[in-house]
Amino acid sequence: MHYTLIIHEVEDYPAWKQVFDQAAMIRKQAGELSYQVLRDEHNPNKIVHFSAWTSTQNARDFFESPELIAIRAQAGVKSPEFIYLDQLESGVL
Repeated sequence: MHYTLIIHEVEDYPAWKQVFDQAAMIRKQAGELSYQVLRDEHNPNKIVHFSAWTSTQNARDFFESPELIAIRAQAGVKSPEFIYLDQLESGVL
């Protein structure tokens, strides 16, 4: 399984979430399989988007595309950090 971890600050969470939700179909078409949105406990505008993808390359192509750069600007995203991950192991305790 392939994952992407994105950590970024947003200007306004409700405005960001609206744009995020509107992009669900293009994320799915690009290869996103599932996602989690998390918030920093001390900073409500620091968001983590953790998602599973069909491939690391699909995720990279999507997040680095000019279309997504424009969407991030529209959503008020500040300095996103992208970490592309390949699963080595998982388990349930």
